[in-house]
Amino acid sequence: MLFKKKDNLIGLDIGSRCIKAAEISDRKKGKTLDKFGMVEIAPGLIEDGVIKEPEMVADTIRDLLKSHGIRERNVAVSIGGYSVIVKKINVQNATEDELQDTIQFEAEQYIPFDINDVNLDFQILGESEQNPNQMSVLLVAAKKEMIQEYISLSQMAGLNPRIIDVDAFALQNIFETNYDIGDDNVALIDIGASKTSLNILKGENSVFMRDVSLGCGQINQKIQSIADCSYEDAEHIKIGEQHDKITPEDLSDIVSSIVSDWCTEIRRALDFFYSTYPDDQIKQIIISGGGGYIKEFRQLLAVETSAEVKTMNPFEIFNIDENRFDMDHLIKIAPQASLCMGLATRRVDDK
Repeated sequence: MLFKKKDNLIGLDIGSRCIKAAEISDRKKGKTLDKFGMVEIAPGLIEDGVIKEPEMVADTIRDLLKSHGIRERNVAVSIGGYSVIVKKINVQNATEDELQDTIQFEAEQYIPFDINDVNLDFQILGESEQNPNQMSVLLVAAKKEMIQEYISLSQMAGLNPRIIDVDAFALQNIFETNYDIGDDNVALIDIGASKTSLNILKGENSVFMRDVSLGCGQINQKIQSIADCSYEDAEHIKIGEQHDKITPEDLSDIVSSIVSDWCTEIRRALDFFYSTYPDDQIKQIIISGGGGYIKEFRQLLAVETSAEVKTMNPFEIFNIDENRFDMDHLIKIAPQASLCMGLATRRVDDK
């Protein structure tokens, strides 16, 4: 009897305030959620993508996997922020092998780091719209130091890192898995605790990416300064629990001020996209991450961008055993699960 090679892996989203893990499989009845778990981590263990306390984070990962019965050791993780550069460039027509030999030379003019300090990857998108003698290429550069940090952390947690992805690509994967991809431009925006990722798609191609240092942690920090409370208490206040040191009106003012700043920054990024693609209109924005919960943000962003704004559900098309999973809990945390579900769609031998 022949057994199919098992090529599943764990999708592991290592955030600055929360770690999420997911395992999915392809079965006769369709894509199935096998395992999922998440756990909060203390402030300061990870800051701006930098792992400050690797041993404590590794312990947390081990405990998370054990408590949810996740035994798979192969893992996909992702990185983002200012240590990762993703840029669409045009180069002379070449085969993939030829470009492999010249990509370092091509990349030097676009990468603001020493070229020897980064790992490079690329994807050929097709013929350039401006010049038939050139082709468009999506260039990805990531600092070797950050990649090594996440490899070492995975290994410290007893895992085998098989894929180091980029946050924005992981979100694109789960979007394409769950939703029909038309010809309209779509913006995927992930609002995490300390970082916001923007990825604009034209069909299946990513044409514009940007990470900015904005996130839900700003709301917590503002609440802390007014209510003189811990970060954990601020988190509870943010999600609506009453507190005698801050009024509902004060909380509303805090949220309004910060989501207004988010919308301004996102609008700037979109304006830059429109300056490059003046004939393209973004008709739909899909929000994920902690920011996906904030109704006022979604409403203001829709007004600011003249686009339909929705919250991503990464579990949309998956078969889920309701006897094994708390469906109310999955629905509640769905926006936060998007990145790790996108990573879990990858397979061991993916490029």
